[in-house]
Amino acid sequence: MKFGEAPIQILKDFFHQKSPDKEREMPEYYAKTLALNNQFLGLDMFLILLLSFVFFHHIHLLPVVLFLILNVKIFYAGRMTMKVNLLLHTVVTIAWTGWYIWTFGWGSGGQHFLLCVVLLNFFAIYISPAMKVIYFFLLIIVRMLFYAYTLQNAPVLPLSSGFNVMFQTINSIVLFFSIAGSCIILSTNIQQAERKLLIANEELHKEAETDVLTGLPNRRSMIVEMQQFILENPKEQYCIAIADIDLFKRVNDTYGHNCGDYTLKTIAECFMKRAENYLVCRWGGEEFCFFFPRMNLDDAGLLMRNISIDVRELKLEFEEARFGITITAGVQENDFHSSLDKIIEEADEKLYIGKNSGRNCVIV
Repeated sequence: MKFGEAPIQILKDFFHQKSPDKEREMPEYYAKTLALNNQFLGLDMFLILLLSFVFFHHIHLLPVVLFLILNVKIFYAGRMTMKVNLLLHTVVTIAWTGWYIWTFGWGSGGQHFLLCVVLLNFFAIYISPAMKVIYFFLLIIVRMLFYAYTLQNAPVLPLSSGFNVMFQTINSIVLFFSIAGSCIILSTNIQQAERKLLIANEELHKEAETDVLTGLPNRRSMIVEMQQFILENPKEQYCIAIADIDLFKRVNDTYGHNCGDYTLKTIAECFMKRAENYLVCRWGGEEFCFFFPRMNLDDAGLLMRNISIDVRELKLEFEEARFGITITAGVQENDFHSSLDKIIEEADEKLYIGKNSGRNCVIV
């Protein structure tokens, strides 16, 4: 990415975000971040008011009222919307900053708590990107107005260098802990959301490639696997078999579709017993497709016959029904000039030869 492109792309992504149409319950991560910022701002107020009273015997009604409002806001935060919470927190922070600068001046760092409002503003999901930017620039304007005021007016209580360091230290420590705590909450939430998204995507990917009933790969994923093998191993031999459950409709008609589902799942489990040598998928309905990589027709045919014997020996029991089942299969070998679709078609043709020959057989 060229110089200057990253900021532009970030802004494009930011403004393409969509905020929900209606404000609903405040997200837990935001409620925790808001509560943390309220508590740290309250702590800073308490310490500064205490020190100003102890050392300067100075007490003013406005910061006391702000401190009380902040504590009431902490108590009722869960009953207010995100926008109202953010607005009240902004008003209290600006009022506290204004009083602080008016009283002690610019040098001891009380104005830095506006940074916490910036953070809360950009993580408020119910506020549109445009409004967040407007809010952000308004905070900058407020901060610059405070600074302009200090250039023209001396503080009510000028601090000595020692007290200035003390107040700066308190403000810095409380501010940095507030920001660090907020970042911990927000980053943890982002990581948890990403983890959930990854897991959900993995599950969706698995569902997209898996037959829900049998747990076998589905037709689409099987074709991808076969194509990938052919692409990576163009000179390797392989065989394909199409197998069909004999008289499966009779099972459904006699014992019901639940029994039919049980039969499909049981046969799929049987197919998987030897699956270290091949791939198998549910091709559709009662049909299954087998892919035998690096096998010639003799080896694949022998293995397919063993699989059919395994199926024939199954003792199926569903509720009060006791029955057996057989399969018919057609196996076709790669001839190195036909397409994958053609080989599958030839295997399917052999399957129907087996069906017309009495079923319960493997045609190679």
